[in-house]
Parts: sequence; structure tokens; C-alpha cells
Amino acid sequence: MRPFTPSTTGITMPTLFVSLRRAAIAVTGFFALVVFTAAGAQAPKAPPAGSAVATFAGGCFWCMEPPYDKLDGVISTTSGYMGGTVKKPTYEQVSSGSTGHAEVVQVVYDPKKVSYEKLLEVFWKNIDPTVKDRQFCDVGTQYRTAIFVHTDEQRAAAEKSKALLATTKPFKDPLVTPVVAATEFWPAEDYHQDYYVKNPTRYNYYRTGCGRDARLKSLWGADAK
Repeated sequence: MRPFTPSTTGITMPTLFVSLRRAAIAVTGFFALVVFTAAGAQAPKAPPAGSAVATFAGGCFWCMEPPYDKLDGVISTTSGYMGGTVKKPTYEQVSSGSTGHAEVVQVVYDPKKVSYEKLLEVFWKNIDPTVKDRQFCDVGTQYRTAIFVHTDEQRAAAEKSKALLATTKPFKDPLVTPVVAATEFWPAEDYHQDYYVKNPTRYNYYRTGCGRDARLKSLWGADAK
């Protein structure tokens, strides 16, 4: 059970209450949860020719799809898991914190229309890069932030972006988000994909109650994406 206490800062203390996110999932239907969770993550599909892939861990993957979906040049976003040791992990396994995976969003994009540097800019403005092993009301290594790089060029761009941000950030706390090599990606269960589109009321209830937007605004001000 995830800890949950609503907070405008995104910082919570452990309680015995069920988290907003678990409540949102429960409302989608117990049958769907059992069916898709039991199936586990599936192998990813090959990206289309001429496209590139970027992977970002920013806490709840539901909340990391929307900012990329609205970018011209982004072909698709897929919520999933990366950085762990278990093959075909289920959401229940990952959310327990026992597999080593982080929740991630994998972005397939056309590099002729949108740059990797732009994807990095969107990433930073949608996370709290000052905390380790948590994002907003979600606590645990599975909610850690990270930039998972697929090429040497991506690593160089990510490190450069992080170094620049360290000198220009509008807050005092240091950046703790690491740049790490991408590992095997496992798409999350179908009911997680495009959750904000399929279940807008439940999504907004979770996002607001988790304190995500309030914390982003306190960090980034008007630049919060």
C-alpha cells in the first residue's frame, strides 16, 4: 500500500490510507486490474524507420505521457518499466519496489521534427529533480527520476543539459537526477497506457491530490510544463 497524505508540496508522511493512484486504478475495475496485471509487461514493438527513442523516468508514468504527446514530432509515448532485474514485470511487482525497475515513459519521435534537447527540456520541467527515490506523493525507488540514454550522443546531450540546468535553475537545491544507460524496456499493462485520455476525471483527481502541479509550479514557476 502506498502512503498518501494530500500535500501542496508533494511531500507526504507514511499513513495507513490507500493512495489516490491505487484508488484510481481500483475504480477502473477489479477484473481489468487482475487480467492485465497477471499478464505482465510485454516486449516492446520496434520503432518505425527513421525514428528515434528516448526514455525518461519521472515518477508516475501516467503524468509523463501528456507533455510529450502534445509535442509536434512525437510519434508515440508508452508507459513502462526500466532499470530492473525481473523480466516481464507486472505493475504489482514494480510498485512493491522489489524488482529494481523505475516507472518510465518511452518516447518515439521524429528527430527531423523535434530534437532530443527539446525532449530533455520538457522532462526537466515536469519533474522534481531535487529528491531521490520519490516524486511528489509517491515514495520508493520505482518513482525515482532518471534519464535513460540509448546512445553516446544522448548521453552527451543529457549531461550537457544537466550541467547547464545546474547553473541556471530557479531553486537552490542540487539536482539528483542521474543520467544512466538504458536497459531492457517493458511496456506497462494496457490499462496504464493513455490513462489520462481514458480516465480523465480519475487522472486529474490523482494528479491534483498528489501535489504534482503545485510542486512543479513552486520549482519552475511559469516555466512548469
